[in-house]
Amino acid sequence: MNTNKHEFKNNDLVYQVAGCAMEVINELGHGLREKTYEKALTVEFDRNNIQCAQQKVFKVFYKNVHIDNYIPDLLVNNDLIVEVKVAENICDEHIGQIINYLKISGCSLGLILNFKHPKLEWKRVIYTEGEAS
Repeated sequence: MNTNKHEFKNNDLVYQVAGCAMEVINELGHGLREKTYEKALTVEFDRNNIQCAQQKVFKVFYKNVHIDNYIPDLLVNNDLIVEVKVAENICDEHIGQIINYLKISGCSLGLILNFKHPKLEWKRVIYTEGEAS
């Protein structure tokens, strides 16, 4: 377990976002399209006074040349990257994706929300230069 100073960073925000996701899955049910949950989350965040940007573009540079864009699902409070999934389970590929989003965005905290099953699955990912947990 990572016990450094980042371990509990923004714990309240993570729990608020997870609570909103639970409200969404309780209202809509499970197994719909990812975009449906993403849009429902933005409504729930608004109802709970949580700042959110949907599909914010982050530029990717290689040797100071803009070569691509990464677009995470949601950016909450300019600090938390949220990725919405409807998958059998959260896997290493999803974790790798959010780590890349964290590196590119400069954020250190990510949250993967999986709406595939009746019980919401979620995973917090913390990134600091050179390590992820």
